[in-house]
Amino acid sequence: MERRVVITGLGVITPVGNCVADFWNNLVAGHCGIDKIKGYEEYELPIHVAGQVKDFDPAANGLDAGNVRRSDVYCQFAMAAAYQAMMDSGLVSGENIAPERLGTYIGSGIGGMQTFVAETKKLLEEGVHRISPLFVPMMIGNIASGNVAIKYNAQGVCLPVVTACATGTHAIGEAYRAIKHGYADAIIAGGAEASVHPLAIGGFANSKALSRSEDPKKASLPFNLNRGGFVMAEGAGVMVIESLENAQKRGAKIYAEVVGYGNSCDAHHYTAPRPDGLAASRAIKQSLDEAGFDAEKNLLYINAHGTGTPLNDKSETVAIKLALGEEAARKAMISSTKSMTGHMLGATGAVELVASTLTLQNGIVTPTIGLDTPDPECDLDYVPNVARKADVTIAISNSLGFGGHNGCVALRKWSE
Repeated sequence: MERRVVITGLGVITPVGNCVADFWNNLVAGHCGIDKIKGYEEYELPIHVAGQVKDFDPAANGLDAGNVRRSDVYCQFAMAAAYQAMMDSGLVSGENIAPERLGTYIGSGIGGMQTFVAETKKLLEEGVHRISPLFVPMMIGNIASGNVAIKYNAQGVCLPVVTACATGTHAIGEAYRAIKHGYADAIIAGGAEASVHPLAIGGFANSKALSRSEDPKKASLPFNLNRGGFVMAEGAGVMVIESLENAQKRGAKIYAEVVGYGNSCDAHHYTAPRPDGLAASRAIKQSLDEAGFDAEKNLLYINAHGTGTPLNDKSETVAIKLALGEEAARKAMISSTKSMTGHMLGATGAVELVASTLTLQNGIVTPTIGLDTPDPECDLDYVPNVARKADVTIAISNSLGFGGHNGCVALRKWSE
């Protein structure tokens, strides 16, 4: 028997806030978390801005000195967001859920980039014998899931997803399916990334993917005619999702219901999206069909992938129209939180699903800031510059990753 699935806990570490309340308030206010890159001045980078996490306090997020010493920054972000989500949910392994029924699906697009670079430097400068014995367990992309599972005694399903920029969305979508079909009662799910580093910046910059703006407020410009690339960012987003039955049995607070998931591949190019938007539209349509979306009865919000690259924003607009039909697409409210956070790579889908959840709960659609010159080829309602009150009933979040990975998760406003 298929089960209903709900969201009972939220946690974030982002460039616009290191807790859910700050994150949400800054998004609604249209605050830009992008700033001049700090910490790498000696590299003379061709890229000037990024969405870096500010004032991160591991101790305030459940990490002790040992956790910090043994963990790459991406894993620290994941563990911090998971701590927030678990504290928010009230879920305790062995008390209100069996350990073997609690899972962990936390992915990363790149993994321990900072550890990888630091240990490579040791190899080249000091020799192989100076490499840390913790190098591999700190660097690998699955270790955030592993460490979170250890901390919360989650002995059930564990599936760290790696699908580039779609990682967080796919992690939550796959967790939804696992609970829906009975493989777990609850899963700690999301994504984390900490790759704002000269090596990654250089790679993305040399592939012409990044904005070269020197003005932080004019760098991440989704759906703007003057957009020139995405802005790298870092952080983590984690949700606790669980069966409705388990949540109600323990009297949990419910934020929203997860009601649909779509997953497809462009099979087109290793970095560029399909211009016709066809495969991406399938992922969107799959999630909406599973959600039972009816444009006449539901008010729809779409948290767009909206990277601010010339190709993505046009093809995503086409994909939305294909999935919904022209009339319904024009009724939908769409925004890109990347205009404020930058692009958090493997974390971004999970963070944007947290934003979508809060949109449903609070009846406020966050804006796409910096949208002063709309691209005529991006002609839908992108909620420009100012947040909008709206009683949204269905929200979807799109993620489109390198390799052609497309993911979309649908949420429904919760009501008893």
